[in-house]
Amino acid sequence: MIKQLGVDYVLVGGPERPWKEEALSKIINRFESNGLKVINMMISGFPNAIYGREGRDEEIEMLQKSLRAAGNVGLPVVEYNFYAHRLTEGYYEVEGRGGAGYTGYRYESVKDLPPIPENGAHAKEALWENLTYLLEAIIPVAEKSNVRMALHPNDPPVPLSRGNEQIMATYDDWKRLIEIVDSPSNGITYHSGVTTEIDVDAVEVCRYFGERDRINHVHYRNVVVHEPVVDYVEVFPDEGETDMFAVMKELVKQKYSFGIYPEHPRLLDYDRDHPHTHSQYPGGGGYAGFTYNVAYARAMLQAALGE
Repeated sequence: MIKQLGVDYVLVGGPERPWKEEALSKIINRFESNGLKVINMMISGFPNAIYGREGRDEEIEMLQKSLRAAGNVGLPVVEYNFYAHRLTEGYYEVEGRGGAGYTGYRYESVKDLPPIPENGAHAKEALWENLTYLLEAIIPVAEKSNVRMALHPNDPPVPLSRGNEQIMATYDDWKRLIEIVDSPSNGITYHSGVTTEIDVDAVEVCRYFGERDRINHVHYRNVVVHEPVVDYVEVFPDEGETDMFAVMKELVKQKYSFGIYPEHPRLLDYDRDHPHTHSQYPGGGGYAGFTYNVAYARAMLQAALGE
């Protein structure tokens, strides 16, 4: 079903940690036998490193082993998050065109939620220190293994998440990230949707990180913003505020060569009746929604290459 859409590359979650070559190869070979190449794998499972707690060095060693295994099997990109907490409680479903499901976000309704006791509340600079400690330990290993790491921005990009300040929620935050360790292996997931949510020009951000060879993955979606950062709705790619064609042209101009994920499909009636995939987001769709997003992204890419 994926291959029918003209897709050649996929991103997937990783196996049990630490990653081992045999487990990675099993996943990669399964897709390759169906004409698909795994270009990106998500890694998680290092909360002590995020919170700066006892046990983080063991988690970092796990990440180092995983990156070496990834390099040995030829996996080009490893994506990760660095959330102290992700305030997903603010998502809600919005009725879109023709009754399609959209995903809205409203910070006002959840901004005063208390910290989760086992996680606590963490200040911005403490989290930056923890991220620096992590990157200085793992980026040299990633670079030696010929693996690029892509840190996903805070999404939602709200200022406070259950008492936790955010460190990947602004354009300046993203710039600061790539300065911690100067390496193409220390890059970002460039996100057209989040960039528009924080009221920054998506093409400018694409150009900034593309010129520095720090875009290691791309999330390609659109949004209508009612109030930057705190109130917005994720919509079909053809009707939001981001100039998606301009973004694709900039990616082509920068000679970006890794994956483009046309994420967060909208909920169509077909998916309500045939839920081949399930969304974690209210108003999120499945296979039919992805079909629309993939077709749109492929058309934008063909047009951009034509120019």
